[in-house]
Amino acid sequence: MWHFISEQISEQLGQDFICDDTRQINGASHTQNFRISDGRLRFFVKVAEQSALPRLETEAEGLDHLRQAEGFIVPKVICLGTVSQHSFLVLEYLHLQEGSTDNWLEFGRCLARFHGLQQQEMYGWQSDNYIATTLQPNGWQKKWCQFFAEQRIGYQLQLLAEKQLLKVKIDQVVESIRQLLAGYLPPVSPLHGDLWQGNAGFCRHRPVIFDPAFYYGDRETDLAMTELFGRFPQAFYDGYEEIWPLEEGYQYRRPVYQLYHTLNHALLFGGQYLQSAKSQLQNLEG
Repeated sequence: MWHFISEQISEQLGQDFICDDTRQINGASHTQNFRISDGRLRFFVKVAEQSALPRLETEAEGLDHLRQAEGFIVPKVICLGTVSQHSFLVLEYLHLQEGSTDNWLEFGRCLARFHGLQQQEMYGWQSDNYIATTLQPNGWQKKWCQFFAEQRIGYQLQLLAEKQLLKVKIDQVVESIRQLLAGYLPPVSPLHGDLWQGNAGFCRHRPVIFDPAFYYGDRETDLAMTELFGRFPQAFYDGYEEIWPLEEGYQYRRPVYQLYHTLNHALLFGGQYLQSAKSQLQNLEG
């Protein structure tokens, strides 16, 4: 496998690369992550089952779209493909470091500027992609309330029902979400889509973002995610507010946006996430 991947890297670089140092590093349950090197160059490689190639392809596409975010470092996509019943994605290797208060301040500013790139008039994306290993439908919609209620909350609830993990009145919950967001037409922002501290860092004192679930939607969904699994440092929010302050209604929409990620974690991991999802859904069943 590594010989084939080395050949693919060499072809993309236009120079020889022969992997002679392979080290496995921490990864998610659905992928194995490696740092490979030939003594001069280093790369980050994700390896998964062959059937996971579409997921890695949409991740690569999402990374390319994130690259329009001025001020961020986004790992470059080198190559991807399949070999020996595996799929793989080779990325630029970045040595991540902890961020200072000033670093986090700049992270917030960069994200606000990224969100301000208004390039679409509809919510969604050109193709479906993934949030972790869960398919994320992105069909274009003119109404944000409809997009989020149906393609985010409704879709997750259907998956949970199919796995018999959660019994809920899906239509009622979807309608409740639609009503909560009715009349709210946020600017259409490019989004990271899965922005928590595990998908962010710093390199050479610049903010780094990776592992996106990219689409166009309400910027508040990215901010809500940063507050769900270990809140970002306050300097991040100060930097964001400096460039593009949030609206007052954000505090009421935040739990709805966080519900999407709670449902996905319930689907993937069950346990406490499932209990949390049940608790949050009680007020939405009408």
